[in-house]
Amino acid sequence: MTTLTVTSKGQVTLRKDVLQHLGVSQGDRIEVCKLPNGRVEVRAARAGGPITALFGMLADKNRRTVTLEEMSQAIADGWAGKR
Repeated sequence: MTTLTVTSKGQVTLRKDVLQHLGVSQGDRIEVCKLPNGRVEVRAARAGGPITALFGMLADKNRRTVTLEEMSQAIADGWAGKR
């Protein structure tokens, strides 16, 4: 069991081993659920929603679409040290 200290601002810092156990790192979010008898449950917040919400995420409306051949050529040029 780990004992933590509450700061004057009411904040608690979770230790590195606890964060690793939760599978979270800097910038990630955690959820805290209040349980009966003054207990809480802490867990990593996971993104929710349908996979379709990601469609078009990387789209740039101002750029033209490239063909597979153009991608292959760009990759080959990159490996050859050409830009």
